[in-house]
Amino acid sequence: MSSKRKITVAYGDGIGPEIMEATINILEAAGAQLEYDVIEIGEQVYLKGISSGMEPSAFESLRETKVFLKSPITTPQGGGFKSLNVTTRTSFGLFANVRPCKAFSPFIQTHFPKTDMVIIRENEEDLYAGIEHRGTQEVVQSIKLISQPGSEKIVRYAFEYAKKYGRKKVTCMTKDNIMKLADGLFHRTFDEVAKEYPGIQTDHKIIDIGTALIADRPEIFDVIVTLNLYGDIISDVAAQVTGSVGLGGSANVGEEVAMFEAIHGSAPDITGMGIANPSGLLNGAIMMLVHIGQPEVAEKISNAWMKTLEDGIHTGDIYQEGLSTRKVGTKEFAQAVIDRLGQFPETMVPASFDKDDTTPMNTKVKGKPAQKKELIGVDVFIDWNEAGRDPNVIGEKLRQANAGGLQLQLMTNRGVKVFPAGMKETFCTDHWRARFSMADQSSVSHAQILELLGQINSLGFDTIQTANLYSFDGVRGYSLAQGE
Repeated sequence: MSSKRKITVAYGDGIGPEIMEATINILEAAGAQLEYDVIEIGEQVYLKGISSGMEPSAFESLRETKVFLKSPITTPQGGGFKSLNVTTRTSFGLFANVRPCKAFSPFIQTHFPKTDMVIIRENEEDLYAGIEHRGTQEVVQSIKLISQPGSEKIVRYAFEYAKKYGRKKVTCMTKDNIMKLADGLFHRTFDEVAKEYPGIQTDHKIIDIGTALIADRPEIFDVIVTLNLYGDIISDVAAQVTGSVGLGGSANVGEEVAMFEAIHGSAPDITGMGIANPSGLLNGAIMMLVHIGQPEVAEKISNAWMKTLEDGIHTGDIYQEGLSTRKVGTKEFAQAVIDRLGQFPETMVPASFDKDDTTPMNTKVKGKPAQKKELIGVDVFIDWNEAGRDPNVIGEKLRQANAGGLQLQLMTNRGVKVFPAGMKETFCTDHWRARFSMADQSSVSHAQILELLGQINSLGFDTIQTANLYSFDGVRGYSLAQGE
């Protein structure tokens, strides 16, 4: 019986086949114990009318191998085509995106030669859930979903990663000064999990200043854990400042399946020219080797790759006059790496991966005690574009609605309180939120809310959405309006 590990491989589109061939040649020469199940993904699959970009057989391959080495793909222009990466992440629960961002100065130009950070991004929730609605002519909304289990899973993964790879500090980045509930949940979860890892330093940055610091002083960061949208943005900022956009690999890791790839696209403008740099996919493959328990091979390849950079053998994208010694194409670069297998870099720090710790990272979510959930009101969203959009007109009319004491307390427009006693300077759209509750904040029933909605309809208003207001163990579970 073969001792080789079977993985799923996709050659992709554009430069994908060229860099995958180079990468596999290096893997084989280094002694990686691998078998390959090659699947077709990307443009040609999309054009067959398969909107996900993957044949059903490709999903079966991933269920079997649980490891996916993927070249970049091209998504055809026009609507109706789903993001293959998003489909793969959500279908297989790849909750963690892992993006190392390291400087390889002076061989790769950067103003920040000491940078060596890893960005761990939550991969399934946040605004990327893609839940959007258009309720009025002027206003659309996107729902930001943050769960406690999802937050705990990614935060715990970040600490486990830091422990496994000898990292000293984990930084959490959120915007919880504004999104106190959603981002606040993530930050609180980070603080709770951090208590279980006393040997690792922690801190928190608001995402805007955090991003600025990545662009200005990236060497101060070690491991960063953050929400989906923020992570997508800062990982590209970090790759740019380290000069390694074309060199970076990334991993998308789940409880069972993991996907490894380059961070760059399919580069159709240089397809077939033999000049593409395979380093991004190769670095993704190095992460894959560590993941599947072949760290010795991963070290050998990583060190040979760095030695190739040190020897000045560079593809055109990183070639520098006076520093590079030879400009090479894709195949020549791969051969140069192969020729240096067993050698070590002399100026850069050699790669070293833990060969003893083979235990899976702990991402188990601990249960939370049940909380008392109490219904105490409802926000009713209304499409109204009359009477010059005067908040006092709609507010006074809605005051006529009263379901057993469930009555209007305030109105907002784009989150700002406009009634009662709003500011006349506040600009209003056609999208209004009316908050109804009992005057003493006591509980209400669903029957009261249904009665209230009937009254609002009888008053001639178009109700486009409702959101129930709850307390949990007596703590308010909804945000206050700006100006409330």
